[in-house]
Amino acid sequence: MAELMDYKCPACSGALQFDPATQKMLCPFCGSTFEMAELQAMDAQAQQAAEWQSADAGEWNDEDVAVYRCESCGGEIVGDDTTAATACPFCGNPVVMAGRVSGEFKPEYVLPFKLEKKAATEKLKQYLAKKKFAPAAFIKNNRIQEIRGLYVPVWLYDSDIHAAARFEATRKRTWTQGDTEYTETSYYDVYREGDMSFANIPVDGSTKMPEDLLESVEPFDFAQAVPFQTAYLAGYLADKYDVSMEQGAARVNERMQQSAEDALRKTVKSFDSVDSRSTQIRLVRGVAKYVLYPVWLLNTVYNGETYTFAMNGQSGKFVGNVPVDGGKLGGLFAGVAVGAAAVLFALGKLFGMI
Repeated sequence: MAELMDYKCPACSGALQFDPATQKMLCPFCGSTFEMAELQAMDAQAQQAAEWQSADAGEWNDEDVAVYRCESCGGEIVGDDTTAATACPFCGNPVVMAGRVSGEFKPEYVLPFKLEKKAATEKLKQYLAKKKFAPAAFIKNNRIQEIRGLYVPVWLYDSDIHAAARFEATRKRTWTQGDTEYTETSYYDVYREGDMSFANIPVDGSTKMPEDLLESVEPFDFAQAVPFQTAYLAGYLADKYDVSMEQGAARVNERMQQSAEDALRKTVKSFDSVDSRSTQIRLVRGVAKYVLYPVWLLNTVYNGETYTFAMNGQSGKFVGNVPVDGGKLGGLFAGVAVGAAAVLFALGKLFGMI
C-alpha cells in the first residue's frame, strides 16, 4: 500500500485545506488557520515515508494503477500513475499522494490558488451572460456537474540563443512612359543574426490537460510562485508530469525559432515585401523548472454533451465553448438579409430604378 498524506488540524484533528483567500492552511471544521511554514516538518516526514514505501505496488498488476489508504477513514483510493492529489471518495478528506511529488517528480515551485471555487462559479455566469447566440435553456437551466481545482504540471524554460535568419526582400519602382506603365522589381538577399534571451516559456507537462485549453488561460504570473510544499495541494487535485523535460524542449525550440524569426524580420525595413527563407537557432544556455499552475475546471452537460470551461486560478481569466442556438443565428442572418434588401430598395428609389 502506497503512502498517503493528509494534514490534520492540531486543534480538532479535522483535515486541513489550503485557503486561497488567506494563503494559509484552514480547518473547515473549527476554523483554525496555520502558516505554511508550520507544516514543513510534516512535509519532510511524508517524503521519508514515501521513499520507504514507493516500491510497494499492492496487489495491482497494472503499472498505471496504484492503491492508497486514507488515514482518516481507512478507505482504499485507486489512482492512476499521474495522480498526485485528490479527495477520499468515502469521507471526502483531501489527500496528497506524497510519493508522486518526491524525487524527480517533486516540483521546484508552485503558484498557489488566489481565487476560490465561488469565483469560478460567478465567472461562468458572467461568461454565459455574454454569449448572445447560446440556447436560452443552456444559460437558464445550466447546472454545473463538476468543479475541480487542479494543479497542472508545467515546464518553464529559460534560454539564451544565437539566431540567424535569411530573408528575400523586394523593392518596386513604377514609372510611366507615354501610354505605357513600367514596373521594375529588385530582389535582395538579406541576412540577420543576433543574441536573444527567453524566460519562463511554458509547456504543458500533462497529456491529460489539453494544451490549447491551458494556453487559453495564460498568462500566469511566475513572480507569485513559492517554493513547493505538499500542503498547497491539500483540497485540490494535482497531477505529476508525464511529458518529460526533453519532450517539452522540442516544443520550446519551435516557439523560440518562430519568435527569433519574427524579431529578426522586424529589423528588415524599407522594403516592399519580405519573405523568410531560413532560420536557425543555437542554444547557448538552457534551464528548465518544474512548476504547478492553478486552474479551475468546470464541466456542465447539455443535451447529453459535456462542455468544459477553464479559469486561471490566479487572474480569473475564463475560457470555454458553448452550444449555438441555430434559431438565433438564423434570425441574425435573416435580419441582415432584410436590412440589405431595404438598402437596395432605397437606393433603387433614389436613382429612379424602381
